[in-house]
Amino acid sequence: MKCSLFATNQTPTQPEVINRELPLVLLPGGSGSRTGRWDLAKSILAGALLLTTGAWTVGLGNTSSLALAQATTPSTAAPVADGLSPLSAELNQTRLTSTGRGLLFLDGQQGPDGSFAGHAGTGPTSLAVAAMLRNGRSASHPAVSRGLQFLLANRQADGGFYAEGSTHKNYETSLAIMTLALVEEGRTYATEIAAATQLIRQMQWGPNNDKGPEDMTYGGAGYGRHGRPDLSNTSFMIDALKAAGVSADDPDMQAALAFVSRCQNHESEHNKTEFATQGPKDGGFYYTAANGGESMAGADPVGGLRSYGSMTYAGLKSMLYAGVSKEDPRIQAAMSYLKKHYDVKSNPGMGPAGLFYYYQMFSKAFRAVGESTFTDANGVTHDWRADLIRELQTRQQENGSWYNVESDRWMEGDAVLVTAYALLALSYAE
Repeated sequence: MKCSLFATNQTPTQPEVINRELPLVLLPGGSGSRTGRWDLAKSILAGALLLTTGAWTVGLGNTSSLALAQATTPSTAAPVADGLSPLSAELNQTRLTSTGRGLLFLDGQQGPDGSFAGHAGTGPTSLAVAAMLRNGRSASHPAVSRGLQFLLANRQADGGFYAEGSTHKNYETSLAIMTLALVEEGRTYATEIAAATQLIRQMQWGPNNDKGPEDMTYGGAGYGRHGRPDLSNTSFMIDALKAAGVSADDPDMQAALAFVSRCQNHESEHNKTEFATQGPKDGGFYYTAANGGESMAGADPVGGLRSYGSMTYAGLKSMLYAGVSKEDPRIQAAMSYLKKHYDVKSNPGMGPAGLFYYYQMFSKAFRAVGESTFTDANGVTHDWRADLIRELQTRQQENGSWYNVESDRWMEGDAVLVTAYALLALSYAE
């Protein structure tokens, strides 16, 4: 599950951002508003409000007062969408508080060039800016605007968004498409999105790589340096195609679905691989069926490759985005695996490794399913949004950030990247 730019171990990064402290009050927007504001003037004047709601302090880092005044967060009214019931006022306030603290942390970590963790390419910046946009900030917000300008400055001649010399063109470009599509529903950067979408179509394994439908690599996407596609990159490519307005029945989307189906431990007309016929047949997903197959959870003793949580949620979400019905046996098989392995404490099959990547896939997939609760194999019904929001609250650091304290695998020791993951997960749990 190579779920970020690099599969390297790093020392956990805890940027020092607590330079000064100031009490702030979260003030909801007006009736019907989707955004609230951190209003410094009202914080000073509203003494009575401070007494009744309590004030909390956050590290401001190098965040300017202007940026603070313009920081936004969703309104306290949780809308009914995608078939989900409204969050309780208490739970939504918990989500808003965590989100606000996380956004302020990111403000203090932006580089002079507008990047977030720019040493790791454009990917973390796309994730951070997407997290801001999905959590109520507009494109005119200073941090968002600078982040978008950084992405545009890294637009290449082929239409892609990636760092010079990058071996992660698909990954970085896919994330940039997803981010740009959040601005005015994609209208502002329609030309850039169209060119970038054309590039990821060209990079998809298939006719452009002399691969036919019978080939195990067909339909997939990869980083580039490994010479084979994987489910994580293919999942991001599907996200990008969907964000760009590509229909579920588009040939490239359906080719991607063929690859995703081959990464599932479920034998069907869509998957006759050796891993499906000889493996655990538990309905879960693994990293790739290409080039002899690989699972970050290892091989299964009975044969085949072990399933694990983050890839199963990525596979489930990808199938739903590609138009697969919830009644389809592939979806039902995936749900069967998840019913046996529902967890917000660890990444099933991987423990703490890739935990925050897992959280954002967990939230995105359940949002795509469109149901407020999930009943596990023991008959216990879970409110997945409540479970996720409260778990992320307990894992948030004093400075508003998140990072993986148990495993720095896949860059999860980097507080900027991981805070973006957590904020994206919270946005899908709205």
